[in-house]
Amino acid sequence: MCPVSERFSCADEDERGRGMEAAVTALRSGKLVVMPTDTVYGLAADAFDPAAVRRLLRVKGRGRDKPPPVLVAAPTTLDALATKVPALARDLVEDLWPGALTLICRQQPSLTWDLGDNRSTVAVRMPDNEVALELLRRTGPLAVSSANRTTSPAATNVDDAEEMLGSAVQVYLDGGPTAGEAPSTILDVTTETPRVLREGAIELARLKEFDDRVELAT
Repeated sequence: MCPVSERFSCADEDERGRGMEAAVTALRSGKLVVMPTDTVYGLAADAFDPAAVRRLLRVKGRGRDKPPPVLVAAPTTLDALATKVPALARDLVEDLWPGALTLICRQQPSLTWDLGDNRSTVAVRMPDNEVALELLRRTGPLAVSSANRTTSPAATNVDDAEEMLGSAVQVYLDGGPTAGEAPSTILDVTTETPRVLREGAIELARLKEFDDRVELAT
């Protein structure tokens, strides 16, 4: 028998509360959850549960060569996940978090997780969405990728996410349509020259205001 997904509207306070409880329970059980963010909808798994992360990658149709980013509830969590964080990254976090900027940093060597073949790096973001932040405060860091199959556009509403992912997801949190369709901008700060690996909601010109060495990856 196929598992039955649950869907909760976060516009209703009581239903949002029930949805949060269901999402936390699902994540702690190794299941997947769809959640709203400030960019597009995200497909979430417990970052410290290797089987759950593998399930996330399998549902998306993605290999270990594309590990998911990790979403956090507070800027201070960055130091728990990353080491040798450069001054540029700290300046960006101060001004642009919460927001649509994902930072690729050196991973803390003590972390006991398996996000995929990340070459000792970790991609971290703090989303600017209260539903997402509430869930993250309850669960801790989550591995989150866009809520879609790899060959399809990212979902900007829960209906699109549910149509693509179906019963592979245990809980759907409906936060309404997203503000736009652009994903987060991904910036690699592990090298001397910071590189934008994906230009998204935050433009290159904005990042250059912090460091004019920032460039688009070729």
